[in-house]
Amino acid sequence: MATVDITGEQFASTIEDNDIVLVDFWAAWCAPCRQFAPTYGAASEKHTDVVFAKVDTEAEQQLAAEAGITSIPTLMAFREKVLVFSQPGALNGPQLEQVIEAVKGLDMEEVHAHVAKARAEAQEN
Repeated sequence: MATVDITGEQFASTIEDNDIVLVDFWAAWCAPCRQFAPTYGAASEKHTDVVFAKVDTEAEQQLAAEAGITSIPTLMAFREKVLVFSQPGALNGPQLEQVIEAVKGLDMEEVHAHVAKARAEAQEN
């Protein structure tokens, strides 16, 4: 599966409708973003069970702000609608592969339990 460009209108549905979604926040003027693009594209061809989304931070400034993007490129990974990874900086191929395998290997029952506990604690305070 190739990478897909998404907008603010598509962001939520992309996360909700897919098991694993990686999101690359980038801009055309950003040299590290351009360096990362072929690595990200190659991974998208290898991992057809993962959605590899791209958000142009220049065109989608509101979405980038809502996502708290302060540095690009920033890679976010969502699994079962939960943000499980977020890191600025371009990754090389082996590093990206490691992130993908770690996301696939997560015990989501444990992750959902942790999220529920954190939400309950936040409501108590």
